[in-house]
Amino acid sequence: MLLEIKDLRVRYGGAEVLKGISVEVEEGSVVTLLGGNGAGKSTTLRAITGLAPIYGGEIWFDGRRIDGQPPQKIVELGIRHVLEGRALFPYMSVLENLRVGAYLQKDKRRTAETLKDIFLHFPRLKERQDQQARTLSGGEQQMLTIARALMGNPRLLLLDEPSLGLAPMMIREIAKIVKGIHEQGVTVLLVEQNTRLALRVADMCYLLETGSVAACGATRELMESDQVRKAYLGL
Repeated sequence: MLLEIKDLRVRYGGAEVLKGISVEVEEGSVVTLLGGNGAGKSTTLRAITGLAPIYGGEIWFDGRRIDGQPPQKIVELGIRHVLEGRALFPYMSVLENLRVGAYLQKDKRRTAETLKDIFLHFPRLKERQDQQARTLSGGEQQMLTIARALMGNPRLLLLDEPSLGLAPMMIREIAKIVKGIHEQGVTVLLVEQNTRLALRVADMCYLLETGSVAACGATRELMESDQVRKAYLGL
């Protein structure tokens, strides 16, 4: 198991946001966390990368316990977190933003090869590589955010609401991108409120409800359950 979350608990002030959730992510899979606002999805991702302090439970990555480690150490292990909201450097060019994503990579040849692959999979970014990030459309900015994370050659990619605020055509494009990342061998943990997008790309699904796991299982199995479809998936 590449990622194991065991009985994870997180508090903000006096409020318990995560109430002992457990999640497993196999290497090479796409796992999605679904649930409404306040369910604890984004908090789970932030806890994995050390951005949300935990007060109970354990997080293991590739057989190594990582909870309590500073975010930079977690990044060095091969985990990349694409935060909600497209946190780009707006006045830097597309190319400069991409190079920031490879700041831990010491092998310049490998960095150049990765950049070549990125431009192959994201041709629009190649066309706009000299533009400032702030001049891109919302969809292009989301592409750049994901591509910047991939520049670090991650083993595990955490995606937080990649379709947020995008037009339907761009949402379909994001689904293709996630599938493409998976086909390249990158393990993905996806937080997404667009249920149809998430279920289209995920192998496993965890349904969160007010900080607890309400249901989990193979995506196909959950979609075949009338109770789960109506109560949690809105299908």
